[in-house]
Order: sequence, then C-alpha cells, then structure tokens
Amino acid sequence: MKLLTLYNRVNIITTVVVMLITGIIYYQAISWILNDQNDKALKVEEDEVFDYVKLNRQLPQVFESKDQQISFAEAPANSVKREFINTQYQKEKNEYESGRGLVSSVTVNGKYYKVLIVESKVETEDLIQIIFAITIGVILLLLLVLLVANRLILNRLWQPFYSILRELQLFNVTENREIAKTDTRIEEFNQLNQAVTLTTEKAKLDYKDLKAFTENASHELLTPIAVINSKLDTLIQTDNFSERQSKLLNDLYGAVSRLSRLNQSLLLLVKIENRLLHDQQSINLKTLIEELLAQLEDIFHDKQITVSTTLDNKEVTASRYLMEILLNNLIINAVRHNHPGGEIIIDLNTDSFTIKNTGDAHALPDDKIFTRFHKSSGSDGSGLGLTISKQICENFNFSLNYQYLLPHHTFIIKF
Repeated sequence: MKLLTLYNRVNIITTVVVMLITGIIYYQAISWILNDQNDKALKVEEDEVFDYVKLNRQLPQVFESKDQQISFAEAPANSVKREFINTQYQKEKNEYESGRGLVSSVTVNGKYYKVLIVESKVETEDLIQIIFAITIGVILLLLLVLLVANRLILNRLWQPFYSILRELQLFNVTENREIAKTDTRIEEFNQLNQAVTLTTEKAKLDYKDLKAFTENASHELLTPIAVINSKLDTLIQTDNFSERQSKLLNDLYGAVSRLSRLNQSLLLLVKIENRLLHDQQSINLKTLIEELLAQLEDIFHDKQITVSTTLDNKEVTASRYLMEILLNNLIINAVRHNHPGGEIIIDLNTDSFTIKNTGDAHALPDDKIFTRFHKSSGSDGSGLGLTISKQICENFNFSLNYQYLLPHHTFIIKF
C-alpha cells in the first residue's frame, strides 16, 4: 500500500470518527437547548395557572390550542411530584405526536389537583432535523474537500520523493549515469536526495574497486597457473615416481586445474556483468542442445543416467558462446548432482527451457542457490556455475528459477 493511500485512509477515517462523535454531541446539545426552551415555556404556563388560581380561587377552564394542552385532575394530597416529562401530544382523535410536558400540582378551595401542561415538539424536532441535515451536509462537503485537497496537494508535495525513487530504480552500479538532483523546497527530501547521491557514488566506487581487483587478480593468476601447469606436465613426463609421489602430483594437478577453472569463471563473470560479449546472433536452441547432449553421452553412460528430451524448435537472439555456457552449466549441474542410475528430463518449447534431474531428496536453499561460491559439500565445482547462468539469463532478459517437486530438482528458463 502506498504511503499516500495509507495517509488518506487514516486521515479520512479519523476525520469521520471525530465528526461523528462531534455530530452526536452537537445533536444532543441542540436537543438539550431546545428542550430547555420548551421547559421555560411550560413554566410560564404553570405560573399563569398559579396566578389565575390565586386571583380567582378556582381552576381555569381546560385549555387546548394548536400546540398546547392544559388539563386538571383531582388527586390525593401531596401525591404529585413536579417534573418535566417527554410524552405524547394528542393532535386529533387517535393522532399523536411527540410532546414535552410539565407535571405540577395546585390546591383550590381545599382540593388538591394534578396539573398537566403539554406542548407539541413537532416544530422543535423539525428544527433539530434541519440543523442536523445542514451539519451532515457540511461534514460531507468538508470530507470531499479534504479528500480532493489531500490528493492534489499531497501528490504535489510527494513528487520529489517519487523522482528520487525513479532515479534509484534506474540506477545501475555498472553504468556511468549520475543520479539527477531533485529540486525541492522540502528540507527532508533535500536530505534524502543528498544521502541517495552519496550512497550511489560510494556504491559505484566500491564496485569499480572490486571490479578492478577481480580483473587484476584473475589476470595476474593466469601466468603463475600456466607456469605451474607447464612445470607439472614436464615433471610428470621426466621421471618415474613412487605411488606416493604420483598421488601427490595428481592432487597438485587436480588442485591447479580447479584453480584454473575458477579463474576462468571469474573472468567470464566479469565480462558478462560488464556486457563485454556482443557477438549476438540467431540461435536454434534445439540444435544447440542436441549438440551438447551428444558431447556428453560418455558422461551419461558412465554414470548410467537416462536422458529423455522433448525439444521444439526455438530461435533466440543471443551470444552463442554464452548460450553454450548457460545450457552446458545446467546440464552438467544435473549430472553432477544426480545419482547413479538416475534420470534427466529436458523440455524445450517456445516459452521455456526446463531441465529436471533426480538427486538428493531435499530442496536446495532458495536464498543461496544462485549465490557466488555456494555449493554442496560433495561438489567439486567452483560454486560459480549457477551464478554465471543467472547472470547470462539477466543479460538476455530471461528468467532462471528453481523448484523442487519430489523426486526432481527443476531449473526453468523463461524466454
């Protein structure tokens, strides 16, 4: 959820709740004020009754007007409690409407009477409804204005943030493109822009240092590795060795071979990341896969692995050299992590390339599978094969994903 959306939602909900509570309080206050006015009017009528009785020593006639009724009823002495009540006002026969009443008492010629004065509340309630309707209208108008203002003003205020965010999304540590400065009067966004600029500059410098170190280290290693290989070849051919010496020489030879492969992989990764391989051409993946499988037949046979394929014609525009590395890495990976008598299933269609292999009965860790130098404990690889494969796919806008569905480990390239 966007921050602007969340802010608007919280703001509107808070405003609605506050206004509802305020509206209820306002409604109760208006009702209380109007009831108080009715009570004062009833008290005036009560005083007039008392004045009439005091002057004439008799009850006035039963009074009834359009919106007021006064009635008298004989009652036991001191049995009436003076109070204001909400009651019914009889408008016509069998027609009632809400009213406000005052219960009182008066003594005339030694007789005790209950006095009931009732006024209609229709006009009062109509006034309350009108006031409440106006209030609701004002609240709705205020909410509408608040929503529009938030949307227009906040969108404008947040434009610098979105500009900085777009620059970050377009940032690539391998490019020389600078983060554009965003002009704004808001201090926080200026600070954010400065922090982003400094961070990206540091990231590019660190990347250049790392790139230079990797390139220099790999190039510097080429010569001593070649010398060691040459000397080992010469040493192996010059004399007879004991079994122990032969084993030591074989171990050295294997270690130097792994070091050479690692060095070549690092150099290749640097070239791929910096997009230094531009020999793109149209490639038929079906033909390329068939060629690679033919080259690896002896390996499949030695490990007794059954390979089944379903290959459709699929043309891609890419570097043949990199596509060979990509497909070869995935096939070799399927062989290396398979068990004797296992199987490999390869499927190629217009949308994807899928390779499945049997192997360990547990899934590989998703967060580490494409990480540099990550490999299983029994693997003799460099730990860069899948990293290189992932980088090649990203270069050609393919996606490479892994999933495990018992008993197969599956790698899928989506074109």
